[in-house]
Amino acid sequence: MLFSRKIEPIALDIGSTFIKLVQLKGSGKNYSLTKFGMVPLPAEVIVEGAVMDANRVSEAIKELLVAQKIKTKEVVLSVSGSSVIIKRISIADMTDEELAESIKWEAEQYIPFSIDDVNVDFQKLGPGAAEGQADVLLVAVKKDKINDYVNLVKDAGLEPVVVDVDAFALANMCELNYDVEAGITALLNIGASVMNINILRDGVSIFTRDITVGGNRYTEALQRDAGVSYEDAEKIKRGQAVDGADMDQLNAIIATVTEDIVGEIQRSFDFFRSTTGSDKVSRVLLSGGCAKISQFTKVLSERLEIPVDIINPFKNIKVDPKYFEAGFISDAAPLAAIAVGLAMRRPSDR
Repeated sequence: MLFSRKIEPIALDIGSTFIKLVQLKGSGKNYSLTKFGMVPLPAEVIVEGAVMDANRVSEAIKELLVAQKIKTKEVVLSVSGSSVIIKRISIADMTDEELAESIKWEAEQYIPFSIDDVNVDFQKLGPGAAEGQADVLLVAVKKDKINDYVNLVKDAGLEPVVVDVDAFALANMCELNYDVEAGITALLNIGASVMNINILRDGVSIFTRDITVGGNRYTEALQRDAGVSYEDAEKIKRGQAVDGADMDQLNAIIATVTEDIVGEIQRSFDFFRSTTGSDKVSRVLLSGGCAKISQFTKVLSERLEIPVDIINPFKNIKVDPKYFEAGFISDAAPLAAIAVGLAMRRPSDR
């Protein structure tokens, strides 16, 4: 008798400029890559995480599913941006069952939206600073944001089994590939329009923030200040040559935007220290499209005066060179961080 093998869900990271698909086989610390592909999205289809043209996005997802010969219908996806609230709170200690009953009312005082408009979840982190208290990680996401993304994948013929948050997917991926158990590590994923910040102390998340800033700033500045087209601006941003371009002018524009984005990161780190009373971040692990911008990593490291390393989400994942071309994997790796973290999730997870 033949037993059918359970097919792992796929992960979709739906960004503003690319949709990334990853499928992993395995669990724990042992994963192998079975599927990995990306498809570009036209400009303005998704803006700062908000879906402007659902049909175009669903069509792009279908295109990716066909190209990757996907057989499963189960998908893991994630959300980020201003519709996501993550807070570490201290409340009266109680059992998980009691907390599940009361978390909605506990959350109300921390959320700037109507409690009826959000889905709320929590993770107990341990005892609080005071006796009888517990530290809890509270997560609230606006229902309409979740519905938008769920409907996208359903329209593409998929069934969502887990909806995660970008910052947590990033942490899961880093836990698999990097030693984040000691000291304070900042995980930065800077996409086209949203930057995810997740700061870990001894491997536990103590500060998260999503900022609507990213690689699109380069594109907009190049179009505005150098008068180039959107297509050429995208090429220049990725280090490709454009006929007739004044490279000194273009490099100056790129350097100015880099300083602006690095300034945003520095302000977030200052805010982190002032609100948590924590020590200084000791290293940064960087992913997303901005990791591929010329000089970005160098400028960030110099300004923060700490080491900055570009994340390789496939570092501890078995990648068969017969199926995946090494150059493609290496080039696309910084863009795949969230998708790899999502691909580690299973429907049975808490």
